Amino acid sequence: MYIFFSFIIILLLVLLCFQIDNEVKDEKVYTSTETNKVVKVNKDTNIYEMNIEEYLIGVVGCEMPALFEEEALKAGAVAARTYLLNKLENNENYIISSTTNDQCYSDDNELKEKWGNNHDKYRSKIEKAVKETKDEYMTYNGEIIKAFYFSTSNGKTENVQNVFGEKLDYLVSVDSNYDKNTTQFNKTIEITKSDFLKKLNLPEITEIKITNTIKNETNRVDEITINDHKFKGTEIRTLLNLRSTDFEITINEDIVKITTKGYGHGVGMSQYGANELAKIGYNYEEILKHYYTGIELIK
Repeated sequence: MYIFFSFIIILLLVLLCFQIDNEVKDEKVYTSTETNKVVKVNKDTNIYEMNIEEYLIGVVGCEMPALFEEEALKAGAVAARTYLLNKLENNENYIISSTTNDQCYSDDNELKEKWGNNHDKYRSKIEKAVKETKDEYMTYNGEIIKAFYFSTSNGKTENVQNVFGEKLDYLVSVDSNYDKNTTQFNKTIEITKSDFLKKLNLPEITEIKITNTIKNETNRVDEITINDHKFKGTEIRTLLNLRSTDFEITINEDIVKITTKGYGHGVGMSQYGANELAKIGYNYEEILKHYYTGIELIK
């Protein structure tokens, strides 16, 4: 009889421990993002539901060249997953855009058209980057971060406050000199004076006068005055469809020449910079911690 009651007591203790263990596990915010969560994607005016892992393959395939180093692609996968989870955190029914309004996304037919005969090889490479970082995302002080990223820096990343108007300690300017080695670094365009003034909604006159160009700490244009009209650098970038806000304008007779450095808003991770870091031996965690100050990787 004593043995029987002892057995019953032990069994009850085991069941109690199991219950407590399950209650602790239930406290986690995300236990398996790939398996349990589905994303709604707005593409070509249609809404598609898909597994997050499949979605991320389409994002990394659209956002980053498949020829990039594997560690750079892994960093891209974690950044894209983090960006998505931040959007879903307070709205599980959020419909994410397939354009740069959120994250560029290509379905498999578009990837086949983009990669041609290399489709299987490139898709396999990107699938590997997504799977090897499965469920990983970035946090700061326990909260999922806004994981902005862009193509190429001008040698430094941008402070988020200069672009999006909010102060986030993990999105401050960091060095990214590696970008200067890339083909994306410099770009020069030429337009007529007439088109230049028209795009800026300025009266057409024969003379263009540029004064008071103010650059910020990352050498990007903060403010510029053109024909006595003051513009923000971000406004000029949008109106003229420039690659970045690090630009120089020169005028030669009827032609306006604009040279930009870098490509994108400049906030967060530089994709081409990440690839250059991967080339010199950085792994994806080191890349992410370089571009996002003080973050932690959570799985």
